[in-house]
Formats: sequence, structure tokens, C-alpha cells
Amino acid sequence: MANELQELRRSAVVSGFGPGAVVDFRADNAPVSGMAAGLEEWDRSFPPAGLANPQTVRETRLQKKLGVQGFRLPPVIEQRRKEEDPDMRRLVAVRFPLWLQCPECDRVAPARHWSDDPGRAYRYCANCTARAPGRRKVFAIPVRFVLACGRGHVDEFPWHWWVGHAASCANRKGALALKSEGAGLAGLILSCPKCRARRSMDGIFAKQTWERFTACSGRRPWLADADETCGEKPVAVQRGASNLYFAVTQSALSIPPWSDRLQEALGTYWDALVNVQEDQREQFIGMLAVGELGPVLKELGMDPAQLAQAIDRRIRGYAEIDTADLRPAEFRQFTDQAGDLVERDLDFEIRREAVPNSIAPWVSSIVRAVRLREVRAITGFTRINPPGDPDGSEHASLSAAPLNWLPAIDVRGEGVFLALNEAAVAAWERTPAVAERAARVHALYRADWQSRHDEDAEPPRTISARYLLCHTLAHALMRQLTLECGYASAALQERVYAAEGENQMAGVLIYTATTDSDGTLGGLQRQGKANRISGILGRALAAMEWCSSDPLCISEMMNASASFSNAACHACVLAPETSCEAFNSFLDRGLLIDVPGHPGTGFFSGLAEPD
Repeated sequence: MANELQELRRSAVVSGFGPGAVVDFRADNAPVSGMAAGLEEWDRSFPPAGLANPQTVRETRLQKKLGVQGFRLPPVIEQRRKEEDPDMRRLVAVRFPLWLQCPECDRVAPARHWSDDPGRAYRYCANCTARAPGRRKVFAIPVRFVLACGRGHVDEFPWHWWVGHAASCANRKGALALKSEGAGLAGLILSCPKCRARRSMDGIFAKQTWERFTACSGRRPWLADADETCGEKPVAVQRGASNLYFAVTQSALSIPPWSDRLQEALGTYWDALVNVQEDQREQFIGMLAVGELGPVLKELGMDPAQLAQAIDRRIRGYAEIDTADLRPAEFRQFTDQAGDLVERDLDFEIRREAVPNSIAPWVSSIVRAVRLREVRAITGFTRINPPGDPDGSEHASLSAAPLNWLPAIDVRGEGVFLALNEAAVAAWERTPAVAERAARVHALYRADWQSRHDEDAEPPRTISARYLLCHTLAHALMRQLTLECGYASAALQERVYAAEGENQMAGVLIYTATTDSDGTLGGLQRQGKANRISGILGRALAAMEWCSSDPLCISEMMNASASFSNAACHACVLAPETSCEAFNSFLDRGLLIDVPGHPGTGFFSGLAEPD
């Protein structure tokens, strides 16, 4: 197909390469940088549009929280169909940045100034290609710098503004030269071949450099004709920098009664059946059962009366879903002591284990999650700073206009759940030394939030001692479980349950939820058996007692201020960013084990590794 780039994994589209992300492609072995286009292109490229498309998923609780009617999977093409129709539509990427550089002659210029071949996405330098042995194409590579602002806008780097042309120079839209003449940015020189103006790239990343630049252009290249007015000052970032795109994702586990696939099986019939009057629903279902709804009823093993009753129950339960936070319902599902020791459902199967006496003072519940289904949806993204509030309004949009669906993937896996002893946690977090450590982290987080918002603005959450405890425990367990069960560290993920007040929670779920077979090997949930978990917990905590970066790490001299952590570094508790739901922030191993000179700060200070 003309201008075809390359393939992406479905999971990547709902994480780091969603709409608005800059993606480095290899097209015909040439580097091409493109920005993934908005959701309108999904409808244009993969009809039927919206939720009429067969590649959809449902998750009732998450739908209600996000205010949508369903989710669309990142579209894929079957290999057979791809071979039969090589011109079949693909997802669209917009070339960004437009400025390219020749690695041979150092010329930098917009894409229109370079040579191309029809139907190919790459661009090449004609002069250097003519001089190359065998006329090997010398491909132009994307420039490394772009402009971005905190509201998600992104634009080309102002090369002509930066070089500072002479007043009489007429080369204000043409090619320039970017040549390395020394070390670092100070040795990277931008020059104009016409007026001989020169300037190094030193200071390009300094915030004060851009104070005298005009306001942000409000460009949104991923959305067609949807630029905005923006009054913020942009900053320069590297094209491949991690802070150029932070996906804002929200997820939910499919738990009973929402994990029975009733809505998914009914598909497009669901909205019609829900909108029928309750006293007429059974009759309406009976009419549809004669036609296309008949096979669906057979699949569900229901007659019209049973289906009508199931829908009635679902509608009544829908009104009770707490959209403020979906996790308390999940926590209760795991910790419900009145539940069966084994609960089986199509997408949710757990087995409760007896808590060993050796860890009973600290752990109140152990659950093996034999089967889990998680739906992850991307709702927007941020640039420069990671999202502080998933429900916030400062996120960049994935589409030009609001849609009744969002991109999502559903993944299946297994896991181990631990709930901490609530009485022990409540007594521990009242300890002055513990409260002081948590307050210090929250103060850093609060100051950073106010620096990016109003001075009086309060952050969307309070970083409590129990959250720091649960989050750091999750990281310690993930590190140990990679050694115990053989999963790669990036294959494990955390789900932290920590809250005070009415929905009191203190627990962690370590699980695999991947789109391939790595999530269904069974090795992780078996580590939750009573005869194994106490040893794993003990060894995880023993590993936290000493870090190769101590005494600097335990003295809080290793953590970056932007991580809002106390005692934490790559050598002890940091995890792959795909595994952590908080971007490796809010960690403190000094709350797991005692800090030297401050006994009592560690919640597990009295737990020794079992034999």
C-alpha cells in the first residue's frame, strides 16, 4: 500500500502511541516520524463508524464512569484480508515534525524541500544521494527538537527565529544548516547559508529562553483543522523524549455481576432492549427471538423471560455504580469473607487462601485471582507533565468533537491479591514519624501541583501514609515475584487499593494482564498459595532492608524531587514504567522497614523472613 509505515501492537495504541503521540517508524528501512491521527480517522479508515464496528468491547462500570456507551479496539486487519486487498485502509499518521535533516550535509529544511518517490513516505537528499556509492539513497531524518506546551499542543521548532537572521536576509523560509562542531548543545551550531547568521543550541531547554517567544500556536496536528487559541508559553523538548506524551488511561476489572458478558453478547441490541418499557421488554424480546436475536438467546441459555429479568437486574444495579472510584467495589469483591472460597465467572475467578499465622498480624486476606479481565481505555493525554488527575479537564483531546466511545483494549490474566490488616494499618499511620514522612511527600506533590495551577489550588488527591505503604509494597512484591515465577518484570502490573474514610481500603493486586500468552501461564497466581506467599513476602521485605545505593538511598538523597518519593531508587524499588500506575512516584521503602535511627516507621518491622 502507498505510504505504508509499519504495524503497532494493539496495547501500544492505548498506552504510549495513541492519538497525538509522535511515533518513530521504519518505512522501507528509512526513518519516518509521524503523529498518530485522531479518532475521526478510525471511523473513516475502518467503517462502520463508532460502536457499529464489530471490533468493540464493553465494560459497564467503566462506561458509566467515563460517560460513553462502549469502547473500540484499535483496529486490526486479518492477514488473509491484507493479502487479498493490499490497498485496504490503515490507521493514519501525520508527518511530524515536517523539518528534516540530511545526516551527510547537515542541511535542515521542511519536507517539501526534499526529494521523494511516489507512494513512499521517506524523503532523501538528492545531492548527497548523487554522490553516494551506487547512488545509495541518503535518507533525511526527522529533526530532534519540537515545541510543546502543557495543554497538549505541539509545533515545529522555530528554526528561523532561533538562528536570528540579518535584517536584510531573504532566506526566512528556506533551508538552514545544523552542524555539530563540539560537545553538547553548545557545540551544535545552527546557521543560515545566506546571511551567515550563527547560533548554538545551548539554552534551548531553559524555560526562560522561551519567555520572549510568542505564545503557543495552539496547533493540534493529530486533528484536522482543529487548532486552538492558547496563551501558554511553549518549551522545547526532544522529539523522542518521554515527557512529550503521557497517555491518560483508566481501567476497571470485570467483576460480578458485570462480568457475565450479557451486554457484550447482546451487542447492538443492548441499547434497544434497555430503552423498552419494563412491562413490555419480555414481549419485545420474544418478537426479536424469531429473528437474529434467537442465536444470542441460545448462546446465553435463556428464554425471553429470563433475559428480561437479567436486563432488569442489570439496570437496577447500574444506578448503584459509584463512578467516583471504581476500586472499592473491586476491593470488596476480593475481601468479602461471606463469599465462597472459590468464585467462578466467565471473566472473574478467585480462590481465597487461609492467611498463615506468620504473617497474620500484618495481612488479613490472601486471594489468588485465577482469571481476570481488565479493560483499559485511553481518555486523553498530557505533555510536559504527567497527568495528576485522571478525571481532570486539562488533558488534550483524542478527537475534534466528543464521541460516544473511546479506544480501549481488554486483557486477560491472573494475579495475587493481599489485603493488609486494617487495625494494624490504622494504628501504624497514627505514628508521628510515619505521618511526618507522608506529609513531606504530600507537601512536595502539593507544591508541584500549585506551580502548574493556581497558588491556592489543591491537588486532586492526598498522598497518605497508607497509600505510600501499599504502593511501595506492590513494587517490592513485583520485584520478588519476577524471581519466583519467571515472569519478566515488565509483564507484571500493580493495582493499588488505598483509601481512608467511608471506602476504607489497604491492599494490592499484582497481576499479569497482557494481550498475548504471557498473561495466562498460571505461574503467578500459584505464588499466592498459603504455603508460598509468606516466604515470598518475607524475602521481598528482606530485599528492601538493604539497597546497593545505601546509605544515600535510605537517607533520601537518591530520589529526584519530581518523583515525590522518600527512600526510593532504581536499585531497590523502582519498577518499569509500564508496571507502575503512578509513573514511579510516591514510593518510600522506609515505610516498609525501619529507617536507621527511627524505629517504628516500617509497617512490617516486626516481620522476619520465615524459614
